[in-house]
Amino acid sequence: MLLYPGTIDLSTTHLRYVATVVRVHRRRIGSRWRRLSAGQQALLVLAHLRNGDPYARLAAGFGIGIATVYRYIRETVHLLAARAPTLTDALRRLSRHGDNYAILDGSVIRTDRLAADRPFYSGKHRHHGINLQALTDPRGTLLWVSDGLPAAVNDTAAARHHNIPDACRQAGITVLADSGYHHIADGVITPYKRVGGGHITTRELNPGQRVANTALARVRAPGERAFATLKAWRILTRVRCSPHHVTTLAKAIHTLEHHPHHQG
Repeated sequence: MLLYPGTIDLSTTHLRYVATVVRVHRRRIGSRWRRLSAGQQALLVLAHLRNGDPYARLAAGFGIGIATVYRYIRETVHLLAARAPTLTDALRRLSRHGDNYAILDGSVIRTDRLAADRPFYSGKHRHHGINLQALTDPRGTLLWVSDGLPAAVNDTAAARHHNIPDACRQAGITVLADSGYHHIADGVITPYKRVGGGHITTRELNPGQRVANTALARVRAPGERAFATLKAWRILTRVRCSPHHVTTLAKAIHTLEHHPHHQG
């Protein structure tokens, strides 16, 4: 077997944060001895999430069994996911910063096809996956990631399922979104769309509508970084575990993007 050195493009702040989470958990459950220290377990998990390193490679690199790698990763990912901000947390943070609007976007995280997974097939994207919704602040900071839904659920249905429009309206937050959320609810601003198709004569947008769409796209642009931020963690480029685990992975990654820099 050949071994090679690797790097993880993260700061030591992430490592210290995850190690602290693991260390606190071990004390709470009374775990006295592990094959890896809390710091080594944290490093293993970050290598898996950031670089997408598979269990077999991690087992060889850390000198432990594949089953142990699996247990360490699952344990830590669940601990991190439990610390992810809720939708209510996100809306409170917007209010604290004096922001009166948020940017909503959705994405389908690709998964391997499994038996009986037809609900997870996205006709739009032509692959199996999980639909995630995300809210960002006006500067593009990721505030909240939803639970996953099968990819066959479109963005409008997903946003309604998670009660995003109503929650934002009650919090006094306007939502900016793309045309996939057209007419979803009052308080959600989407681009103007051309009228037409089928037997209806197509009506082009007038100059004012085109200008409005351009302005909206410019304001929404920072929000498009949210999923780019998530997918920078290579484990989400193509998930090979159960589709139901995508939610846990995404929320764990959101915690790593949010808490280390805000709570130390």
